[in-house]
Order: sequence, then C-alpha cells, then structure tokens
Amino acid sequence: MLRVLLYLVPLVLVIFAFIDCLNTPEDEVKHLPKIAWIFIILLFWIVGPIVWLIAGKNRAALAYGGAPSGLQRGRTRYVAPDDNPEFLKSLDEENRKKDEQLLRKWEADLRRREEELRRKERGEEPKDG
Repeated sequence: MLRVLLYLVPLVLVIFAFIDCLNTPEDEVKHLPKIAWIFIILLFWIVGPIVWLIAGKNRAALAYGGAPSGLQRGRTRYVAPDDNPEFLKSLDEENRKKDEQLLRKWEADLRRREEELRRKERGEEPKDG
C-alpha cells in the first residue's frame, strides 16, 4: 500500500499542478512564461509541481479573500448566460422576431385558404399558387 502511495501522491500532484497551470491566465503567471512552467511541471516530476504551487502563480489576492489579480485590473468577471440580463434580453428579442415572422406566415396562409374557400363557394377554378 505504501508503494502505491509513493507513486500515486506525486502523480496526483503533477496532474493538479498541470491543470492549475493550464487554467491560469497568462497575466497571473509569475517569473516564467506559461509554457515554461508546463515543461517544468511535466519534466521535474516532484519538484516541478511544488515549485509551481509555491512560486509560479500570483496567489496573494486570493489568500486574503480578495478577487483574483485579473479582476482587480478591471477585467470583467464571467457571468453565466442565464444570469446575464443582456443575453436574456437578446434571446427575448430573437424569439419575438421569430414569433412575428411565424405569425405573418400563418396569417398569409389563412388569407390564402380563405380566398380558396370563397372561390369554391362561387364555383370558380382555384388558382395554382
């Protein structure tokens, strides 16, 4: 069991650090470019992830309960579509336009059918439309 942990813990550490590095915005990466950190994490199996977690990412703002540094610099925060009023408004406008077009088509079809019925009542030949 201990042998398995000797391989499993570093593997989990590498996977965690790799995913954390990939998900970190470029402007929050410290000291080296992001691609260099990825190579360090993958090549130096135990040391690389530990160095990334300690020195590779700007974590000071999060440690004190603040917003991530990217948000402090005026970058807008992502809002889910169902919470974004602008997105919901655009959906309402699109649906309204589609509904109006569908209503116009139905009204045109109704007029055409009514005209056909009137012609049949008068005994006229129906027009091929």
